[in-house]
Amino acid sequence: MTSIFEQALGDEFARLHPMMQRRFGVGLDSGEACVGRGVMSSIRRGPWWTVPFLQIGRLRNILVPDVGRDVPFVIENYPYRDGLGRETVTFVRSYTVPRRRADRRPVRFDATMVLDEGRVLDYLGTHQHLAVDLDLAVDDRGGLVLRSGAQRFHEGPVSFRFPLLFSGRAELHEWWSEDDRSFHVDLEVRNHRFGFLFGYRGTFTCEWLAASDAPSRLKPRRTEARL
Repeated sequence: MTSIFEQALGDEFARLHPMMQRRFGVGLDSGEACVGRGVMSSIRRGPWWTVPFLQIGRLRNILVPDVGRDVPFVIENYPYRDGLGRETVTFVRSYTVPRRRADRRPVRFDATMVLDEGRVLDYLGTHQHLAVDLDLAVDDRGGLVLRSGAQRFHEGPVSFRFPLLFSGRAELHEWWSEDDRSFHVDLEVRNHRFGFLFGYRGTFTCEWLAASDAPSRLKPRRTEARL
């Protein structure tokens, strides 16, 4: 069994740079986790009216309302099998934004990813409230391009698809640079009517650890069965 990303990309996975192949080869079959540490050169957000939405997202580790430059961060990708038997990979990002460095409490953006009918599905937040379809592609430099698609909200008996008007579409580019021997990441979230909502850009290096499970601190508090 290959990683969920290799299965989703198919033959295109071989076009990724070898370092990207190892990073997105994390899974139960590889027996590895990937922990990246680096600096976000910038974390940005949209106009003032986006702040309430970002603050609400902070409550369940879905969005980051803070902004800053040269912000230290960690991203932890661990494979595990969830309570529904699905192979899952954590994408937990922790940021030490400037105004929080004194109390040493990082801001977290939690995500867990599974494979559903050949497509990667991204559950966001501590309780997997948001389920987002992801489209993956490989660019000319051997980097990964990730674009978000349909989004569903699940909470108790409530479940609905977000109207396009109220949803942000994310586009993430990640690649390996031979110049500085580092991974680079660039994310923007936009709304088709209101424009830019949130984004970040940074660099990081990785270490790979033997792993067949994720630490409990990285797993969601609730596993959502709905796709």
